[in-house]
Amino acid sequence: MSRNNVFPLILDKLILNEITKPFVGGILIFTMIFISADLLFQAARLMIQRGISFWIVSRLFCYRIPEVIGLTLPMSALLSALLGFSKLSANSELIAVKSMGVPFRRILRPVIIFSIIVSIVTLLWTEFVTPYTSLAANNLMQYEILKNQSKLVQDKMFLREERDGRLRRVFYVDRLSIKDAVLDGIVVQEFGDDGRLVRISNAPSGLWQDGQWWIDNGQIFEIDRNGDVKLLLQFERQKLALSLSPEDLERGTRDPMTMNAMELRLYIKQAGMMDIANVSALLVAFHYKISLPWASFVLAVLGAAIGGRTRARSGSGASFGLSVVIVFAYYLLMSLCRALGESGNMMPFISAWLPNVIFLLVGIYFVRKAN
Repeated sequence: MSRNNVFPLILDKLILNEITKPFVGGILIFTMIFISADLLFQAARLMIQRGISFWIVSRLFCYRIPEVIGLTLPMSALLSALLGFSKLSANSELIAVKSMGVPFRRILRPVIIFSIIVSIVTLLWTEFVTPYTSLAANNLMQYEILKNQSKLVQDKMFLREERDGRLRRVFYVDRLSIKDAVLDGIVVQEFGDDGRLVRISNAPSGLWQDGQWWIDNGQIFEIDRNGDVKLLLQFERQKLALSLSPEDLERGTRDPMTMNAMELRLYIKQAGMMDIANVSALLVAFHYKISLPWASFVLAVLGAAIGGRTRARSGSGASFGLSVVIVFAYYLLMSLCRALGESGNMMPFISAWLPNVIFLLVGIYFVRKAN
């Protein structure tokens, strides 16, 4: 292997070695900060004020850890790139490499590859791990700590079905047991093409069976144009034209943070039927589940570009402080854009990706200056 082929491999290995150790350390440091600031205080309060057992509190603590790790991965990517390149620059190693004609964008290649891998891992982590542990933590808090069973049973639920922009059916359920998949007090109002109420069905009970809702011992009334109501027929069992399964209805009671992107996308499609008012907030949450993991790539590029301009030994403390400032600025902009998106003043897609685009442009500017 020629010298020209060996040198890039040595350079990549050197840079990866400088950023991987701070990355692992950053995960530990930021995780401990989050734990100390929030989780430990919450655990102590539950045990002292509410008398919750150590076993339940420890389970809640463990369920919250994956969510914290998902937040620390982009921060750790920034810190590792900033620390690694600050050290290389302070030791004049970057100057030596650039004096050999190697452009800074080539020096940055291992950071880009590393940060893309971290972003993909973060995306998979927040898609397949965090939603389920967050749901487990919420259920533990709801049912075992607060002793609240309200989400297992829903009272007075309204659902609506629209086709071609017109209201077709309104479902009223007096009581829904999600766990048992049982309905009580069902009333279905059907509307014609002219928007007039034409039929009312009611039944005392119903259940989910063989992938379908069935209602029992009901009646169907017909309403003519004069508003007169007459009994059309009675039935022992009839299929209910409700396309939502118990799992779909249960999803409507969950926090969007406990759903992965696919579940949230399905929930958004069904939001009109469940008569959910603020669909914009759900769309923003969906796009943020995709965009936020890529903050690892954006912040790593920015951190390497800023660290590469360091000319003195500023120390790891200064780099850590600078990384905190950058993360704070990123999350401040993200919160602003999220609020604009949820209020409908900005498109959900733009509100989710705008912080990444802005910080990436800043990173590209510093990369060009480093060249």
